[in-house]
Amino acid sequence: MTENQFARSFVANLEHWVETQKVVLSSLTKVEEQLRDADRLELVLAVRMAFRHMIRTLEAFDRWLQDPFIIGHMPREMLEEVQRKTWDLFKQLLELDIVHTAQFKDYVVKLVREGKLNPLLSVQSGEERRIPGVL
Repeated sequence: MTENQFARSFVANLEHWVETQKVVLSSLTKVEEQLRDADRLELVLAVRMAFRHMIRTLEAFDRWLQDPFIIGHMPREMLEEVQRKTWDLFKQLLELDIVHTAQFKDYVVKLVREGKLNPLLSVQSGEERRIPGVL
């Protein structure tokens, strides 16, 4: 493959990725309006769909930044912007996790005090309930 063929193919792949992400963003915007009246299951499904796509995008971005071609040609200014925005997203995610987990802990304590925990959902075969993915 010649250098020009490689460049054309590479640019076509980038254009395809960008267009795919734009379609997802457009779909997200349309679904966002429907979520105002969503039930609990629909909200959980929407969050899980968003997580799956974010994970896919993060994994692709991580592979992107491992590619010697990419990092060998990307200007420092672009890397600085990616680093800043990534850290902003990272901090927002940590803040969301901290607030959400603390609020849910307080809510569970309230349910315990009121004797309102669902026993079918509270018991986990005699083991301590743990947060999935956390040791």
